[in-house]
Amino acid sequence: MLSLFRKYSGGLLASSGMDLSMPIDSAPYVVMDTELTGLDFRNDSIVSVGALRMLGTRIEVSRPFYEVVRPSTELTSKSIVIHEITHSETEQKPGIETIMDEFLKFCEGAVLVGHFISLDLRFLAKEMKRFGFGSLKNPAVDTSVIHDWMSQNKGDFSSNYFAGTESKDLFSLAKKFQVPVQGAHNALMDAYVTAQLFQRFISMLIKLGVRTLRDLLRIGKP
Repeated sequence: MLSLFRKYSGGLLASSGMDLSMPIDSAPYVVMDTELTGLDFRNDSIVSVGALRMLGTRIEVSRPFYEVVRPSTELTSKSIVIHEITHSETEQKPGIETIMDEFLKFCEGAVLVGHFISLDLRFLAKEMKRFGFGSLKNPAVDTSVIHDWMSQNKGDFSSNYFAGTESKDLFSLAKKFQVPVQGAHNALMDAYVTAQLFQRFISMLIKLGVRTLRDLLRIGKP
């Protein structure tokens, strides 16, 4: 995975220059999701990217990032059923390289958040390397990993939240934590569902002693 830390001015900073002593309920985040032609890293590619900024627990819904792009590999009927993005929608779109600068600027100075985000980061890294954009410097956390950590360190939380074996897909956890799921299944809506899930996690994490970005990266690293 990405190297998250470097020494600077006697303190520990993220490689993006972020102050890791920052409280998690006032830190900047970008919650993101991608839709893909499939899950095969070698033979599939990105179809769309959706993201929302957060400042602490506040979701900035008025300034989203969402772009559909022309994938470098063929759409499959299986993937179209999932994200409902068709050939006719993508054939006139530009390639992902044309939106990369805008997306990277949108992510500046923020911790990236996603559900099973390792997959998104791997596909993004492939495209960034292919088109000469270098590497993604942002630290990242995974809401599925955070959920696993909380389930093992639940403290005084009700067993209703962390009981038994369960599905950890985004919509199962959304239902569990009473996050409403509405609208089309696309990268932006999935990012919004993830943001609301993470919003709930922040308040729970603080009660469990996870108070700074350093703590968050320790327990939520993909």
